[in-house]
Amino acid sequence: MSGRMLRYARRRAGLTQRALAAATGIPQETIARIEAGRVDPRVGTLERLLEGCGHTLESMPRLGIGIDRTLIRDLVALSPEDRLRWASRSDRNYVEFRRGLRVAE
Repeated sequence: MSGRMLRYARRRAGLTQRALAAATGIPQETIARIEAGRVDPRVGTLERLLEGCGHTLESMPRLGIGIDRTLIRDLVALSPEDRLRWASRSDRNYVEFRRGLRVAE
């Protein structure tokens, strides 16, 4: 995973492994091993390499965690006809909402 992330960042930055090594002080051989997935770098090493590419290492919540699935479950429980009616009502509400925004401008 970290190898793919590094390779992506390096290529987006238009850098060769050798150029990234020169910019970060991390040996090109180490960069090659990380990108090939043969070693898992320390967080600090990965941060330095990504910064050398103009990227950052950022912690983000995983997708799907913390999502309230109540509405999804409720909609799935409806019949197809009821879902269509619900969608139609939602669309009309959205159109009215957008119309109200235009009037306010």
